[in-house]
Amino acid sequence: MRMMILAGLIAVLSALTPLSAAATTRSVPLPEGLTATEVSFRGGGGLELHGSVISPASATGGRPGMVLVHGAGTGTPREKLMGEAVAFAREGLSVLIYDKRSEGYSLFKRSYASLAEDALGAIRTLRQQPGVDPAKIGIWGLSEGGWVAPIAASRSADIAFMIIVGANALPPLRQQTWAVAAGLRKAGVGGSLVDRAEPNLYRVIADGGMFPEPNFDPRPIIAGVRQPVLAIWGVNDLLTPPRESPPIFAQALESGGNRQYTFQFFADADHAAHRTPDGGVTRLPDLAPGYAELVGSWVGEATSGRAPVAKISGPTPVQASDTVDVPPVSWWESAAAQLAVLALILAGFVGYPVVALVRRVRRREGPPVVKAARLVSAAGLAALAGGFGYLFYVIMTGGKLSVPGPLLGDRPVVWLVLQGLAVVAVVATVLTAARWRRVAERGERVRLGLLLAAGVAFVPWAFYWGLLVP
Repeated sequence: MRMMILAGLIAVLSALTPLSAAATTRSVPLPEGLTATEVSFRGGGGLELHGSVISPASATGGRPGMVLVHGAGTGTPREKLMGEAVAFAREGLSVLIYDKRSEGYSLFKRSYASLAEDALGAIRTLRQQPGVDPAKIGIWGLSEGGWVAPIAASRSADIAFMIIVGANALPPLRQQTWAVAAGLRKAGVGGSLVDRAEPNLYRVIADGGMFPEPNFDPRPIIAGVRQPVLAIWGVNDLLTPPRESPPIFAQALESGGNRQYTFQFFADADHAAHRTPDGGVTRLPDLAPGYAELVGSWVGEATSGRAPVAKISGPTPVQASDTVDVPPVSWWESAAAQLAVLALILAGFVGYPVVALVRRVRRREGPPVVKAARLVSAAGLAALAGGFGYLFYVIMTGGKLSVPGPLLGDRPVVWLVLQGLAVVAVVATVLTAARWRRVAERGERVRLGLLLAAGVAFVPWAFYWGLLVP
């Protein structure tokens, strides 16, 4: 199952030692009125990371600064956050953006604690920049950065404030399962694909060790954050549950005695607090109106000791469905058990036509063909390969609106075809079983017996993956 998941798909770092800022050859184009200083610093494990400090060209000394932490993605370039960096710099901040590491970070392996060490290296580098007040340096985290930033803030007194955007207070596996399902439901999909197949695939992936940090609990970390916190959510967030996360954040902060938090919800905004014209499906390059201005004014208050207390503002977030707990798999649905069942099914379904091909190559006459057996092999293989292929495609693309393809009612046509093939395979297995006792040749009985065993195993497998469920 590990190899199958790896073919389908979607503690590495250590302590940081900051370097003094060093020029690089990278050139960052900027709007008029802003300047960029190129810096390098050491990340976890001594890895050299590169970034840019964006500042107002006419800025005076003693200004606040902020390090921006990326969302999920391997080796995400600093330009991904250039829009935010420019907007915040125009509010009077010096903003450090850096290229996210690819070494030690992948789709299958990562450590949020180690990513926080990278961010702390950037913090120490920003504190050394001319004109930046080292007592007014904060951290900003987007999406996955919303797990990383609290770790960094709870570890360092050098961080004066924390801003998180689209942050999630739930375990990553629970959040991701909800996010893909939310995207499918937004596209109009219902039934077994979204209710059974998608969550089961994530559970098996996690059991196979292919989902990094699946049960990471951010609440104890959030409770350890003592700095003022500004948390921002777009009302139309389809990646982080925007109605469920804020109360959990507030409860965790208050459990640690921190009431200096401001929660702001932005209308017509998506996961990254960018404008969206269609409920979170499309992200425009523009930030939500008032977002950058809020950051500028709030940072001024927070760094002067006047951070608001338990302030929550903005429209109520839209969340069409609740997240659900993702329990660990039972032994019979574990990655190892899935692998064993798949091996049996493939041996039977593939073995049947392979024997026929060998006979044809050797020009040997075989016994009379059981036509239903051909259907078991062909339909079963198509349903198995097509089912996994379609599922991986759906989750790797995050359940976006265009992914499921055309719908018939609330069922994707592709999924209905795969379900039809599964039904054909089951019916053909029954018909083949009825003919099996009439086969005289011993070798052919063994061949059909293996095919029937595969067909019988296919039935619970197809039920588990939703191919035999409406």
